[in-house]
Amino acid sequence: MKHLLPNRAQLERHLPILQWGKSYDRETLTSDAVAAVIVTIMLIPQSLAYALLAGLPAQMGLYASILPLVAYAIFGTSRALAVGPVAVVSLMTAASVGNMALQGTAEYALAAVTLAFLSGLILLVLGIFRLGFLANFLSHPVIAGFITASGVLIATSQLKHIFGIDAHGHNLIQLIGSLLENLSTTNFITLFIGLGTVGFLFWVRKGLKPLLLSTGMQPRLADILAKAGPVGAVVVTTLAVWLFNLENHGVKIVGDVPRGLPPLTAPSFDLEIWGQLFVAAVLISIIGFVESVSVAQTLAAKKRQRIVPDQELVGLGASNIAAALSGGYPVTGGFARSVVNFDAGAQTPAAGAFTAIGIALAALLLTPLLFFLPKATLAATIIVAVLSLVDFSILTKTWGYSRVDFAAVFATIFLTLTFGVEVGVSTGVALSILMFLYKTSRPHIAEVGLVPGTQHFRNIKRHRVETHPEVLTIRIDESLYFANARFLEDYIYDRVVCEQPLKHVVLMCSAVNEIDMSALESLEEINHRLDGMGIKLHLSEVKGPVMDKLKRSHFLGDLTGQVFLAQYDAAVALTPKSVVPPAA
Repeated sequence: MKHLLPNRAQLERHLPILQWGKSYDRETLTSDAVAAVIVTIMLIPQSLAYALLAGLPAQMGLYASILPLVAYAIFGTSRALAVGPVAVVSLMTAASVGNMALQGTAEYALAAVTLAFLSGLILLVLGIFRLGFLANFLSHPVIAGFITASGVLIATSQLKHIFGIDAHGHNLIQLIGSLLENLSTTNFITLFIGLGTVGFLFWVRKGLKPLLLSTGMQPRLADILAKAGPVGAVVVTTLAVWLFNLENHGVKIVGDVPRGLPPLTAPSFDLEIWGQLFVAAVLISIIGFVESVSVAQTLAAKKRQRIVPDQELVGLGASNIAAALSGGYPVTGGFARSVVNFDAGAQTPAAGAFTAIGIALAALLLTPLLFFLPKATLAATIIVAVLSLVDFSILTKTWGYSRVDFAAVFATIFLTLTFGVEVGVSTGVALSILMFLYKTSRPHIAEVGLVPGTQHFRNIKRHRVETHPEVLTIRIDESLYFANARFLEDYIYDRVVCEQPLKHVVLMCSAVNEIDMSALESLEEINHRLDGMGIKLHLSEVKGPVMDKLKRSHFLGDLTGQVFLAQYDAAVALTPKSVVPPAA
């Protein structure tokens, strides 16, 4: 039985808390606690605002910021990633759940909880079976385009709260049309609060910290106060509504927010509901994981640390299941919060657990004070946060570098804005996969020749090289598999059909990492057809793992030519000695 028990190394791999926890000391505790205070101050208004964006009660944003953080602290590998509600996932939640139930109903909240549970299960399965590599098929420019379009949609959707009007829509056209239609009913007190808060929050981001430092304040304290800008906006606008009874003048407020810790909740196990939410859960899982890992890897690199992507899937999966069991909705790692957490000095994931304690205290003690909080303030918080995600420069970058990437990014942005989030992200995923298949199905193939005075072989179209009419050397710059095997066949047949003196074709395989069964059958066919034309097929610079697989087939026995260790050896053996100079 003893050998069946996991050893400590295995436990630490699956429970990263055991790894960093054994060296946890008072100094690390202090750093994590300070970072947690700063992130808590930032997260309280954000969690309320993102719940509003998702069409959920404000307290669900707080609930989604407690147990999920603890779960990630146990299972996650990033020392700085701050998990919780984020803008894009909140928008995707609203888009998917909104098709099933009306906002404000128990069915709507249950669907959001179920969505979190499904997302958690999907992430856990991917992590347990180490399928994190699947996310690599999602083009990062496409993701950047989707996030940019989502940022525009989110900001536009919140303008109704800034103007104090009713407006609805699932895409940019519907939203703008609804806003213009109802603009005449603008509540100017709400507009003043909303625009004032937006302006204040933009100023806080750039101007407050330098102002505080100029007064001689300590940098750490100035940083904390600058991060507390959104909390200041919440306090001031809430007091203003309460003092002047602005709710009686048309200013919409959050209203009653239940006090207390998250309740124990359960998702729906209705298979019909699961079927309706499954695609959305997959997309939320993929988008959330890609963005989380991107942020986590960037921050880890700054401290020469590393994360484990497959374990990150487990950590995020556990966080989403924790959200589902505690009245929350889908969560993931937030870019802005993670950067703040990192800059504030977080040393371990314990900072997230301490943040959860802070949010729990807020849910216990502060929720009655949120009754008069204007929705315009929360909308302003969302707008300022998401506009930092909008980056249309991705269009100019991809236009200058790759027109194929540009077309994919443009299509993703256009379809997201025109048809909504679900169509946009589905298209983005499909385009990423199609781009990969298109590029790998048409690999770069170069005819190479010997650079004079060297043993190097280069593309005859780019360099002055030596060739011989009896020998055709082709370098394949891609692994060979079912999608591109026929392309290689066609290329070789087209190239050799008119070459009367040709006696040898050499496939230079220095860039080939894999040859699957379909490609092997194509090589066998090429070998057979060239033999019928009196031409021998040779291979050169075949990598060890590829050669090991070829040896397990009968291809090498049927090969009409030879396998050369180096391309220069092939040139020496197949080309007249007067053409190829001896090696130096």
